Amino acid sequence: MIQRIQSIWLLLAAFAILCMLLVPTAGLDTAKGYYTLYGSGLKMEGATTQTNNIALLVSVVLAALISLVNIFNFRNRKLQIRIVSLNILLILALSFWLSQLVKSVEGLKALDIEPGLFLPLAAIIFSLLAIRAIKNDEKLIRSADRLR
Repeated sequence: MIQRIQSIWLLLAAFAILCMLLVPTAGLDTAKGYYTLYGSGLKMEGATTQTNNIALLVSVVLAALISLVNIFNFRNRKLQIRIVSLNILLILALSFWLSQLVKSVEGLKALDIEPGLFLPLAAIIFSLLAIRAIKNDEKLIRSADRLR
């Protein structure tokens, strides 16, 4: 199960999503100060207490867990493809949610693009590659069944 290529793609997708918690997505320069957007919410630079968006944090962790758990769903390939597709939709929803958080900041002067902005895109690409590998695996199984 772990030695299959789709397992590696799903693992990379989960890793990319979890990196959103550590790598900043965007920097926001406002009149009140400089905010940094992570996968767990907005954090003000220099503030002693950081406010986390618990629902966003849970959604990011859930998207990563779905990819990790789906690695072990290798016996039912059709269900595995559906779950990966659902995870892609969840990642797109997370990206939309992050963009809405940026838009909700009042007094925005400048927006700095950080490396974490590309992590959801990388996770989606890894998930699409996993779907392609699962379909190839399904074709291989069907051709082996035909030869018997």
